[in-house]
Amino acid sequence: MTEQQAPRHTIVIPNSVPVVAVLGARDEFVDIIEREFDADIHVRGNEVNVAGDRGEVALIERLIDELVTMVRTGQGLTGETVERVITMLRTETKERPAEVLTLNILSNRGRTIRPKTLNQKRYVDAIDKHTLVFGIGPAGTGKTYLAMAKAVQALQSKQVTRIILTRPAVEAGERLGFLPGTLSEKIDPYLRPLYDALHDMLDPETIPKLLTAGTIEVAPLAYMRGRTLNDAFIILDEAQNTSQEQMKMFLTRLGFGSKIVVTGDVTQVDLPIGTKSGLRVVQGILDGVKDVSFCRLSAQDVVRHRLVGKIVAAYDSYEAAREAGVPTSYVEGR
Repeated sequence: MTEQQAPRHTIVIPNSVPVVAVLGARDEFVDIIEREFDADIHVRGNEVNVAGDRGEVALIERLIDELVTMVRTGQGLTGETVERVITMLRTETKERPAEVLTLNILSNRGRTIRPKTLNQKRYVDAIDKHTLVFGIGPAGTGKTYLAMAKAVQALQSKQVTRIILTRPAVEAGERLGFLPGTLSEKIDPYLRPLYDALHDMLDPETIPKLLTAGTIEVAPLAYMRGRTLNDAFIILDEAQNTSQEQMKMFLTRLGFGSKIVVTGDVTQVDLPIGTKSGLRVVQGILDGVKDVSFCRLSAQDVVRHRLVGKIVAAYDSYEAAREAGVPTSYVEGR
């Protein structure tokens, strides 16, 4: 369709909103929009003239409306944000992208933690609504990070009196017995990602005090045995590396006034051959149980470097082809 043939529509950006904030410096976001849509765009002052297919023009109008709404909330836009809004509009969901991307979970030292995809928003909502939530998906989808942000939020708002963070200390190509140092030093590398996330969410000088007081506890899964955990926000990370027995043991630690979030990636199991992953099995056991929610994230929810999402998607395609018996370009054993 040529520009002469295409329907032309004018979108007016309100005078109360800076045009540069909506369209980007040197029309950076306009370039993204033209790349993602089959349309021709010209900007003159606060008017955006769009020519193209009616459906595309309508989506662009909705996109600019969402960007204006986000700017009005005080959120600065980036090219990545614009691309995420476009992705959400293409999925034709009921949720408005502006509502998803401006939901503030936690703010610390000028940094605000928010969901960045629709599935992340649904995951956060599930944590609010359910006592037990499973966040299942590949690396980089924010499963653990968002759960920890909700835990800190719950502690600060006095919904709980403590946070308990735990992971199974399963060897991924190493055996604990052969690692140097004390038991604590051997286990620490497995817990380090949890400490790193805490430092993003709390003032670093307060963390040792909270750990000493027991307000925040970071410990291997084995330390949960025999306990009943009341008034706590409990997170089990890397749950794919639990056995069926460990998963049952952990879930039955739930006490009054507590909430549990279990996170893991069922494609990254490091258990010995022949040991079934507790995370895989529990989906069939608890699916449909009231007050339990299973949230599944995918490569489209990866919020790390853009290439990480492509890597995850490529591995997903490879595994799907291998399970279907379709020959792949990779030859195992070579």
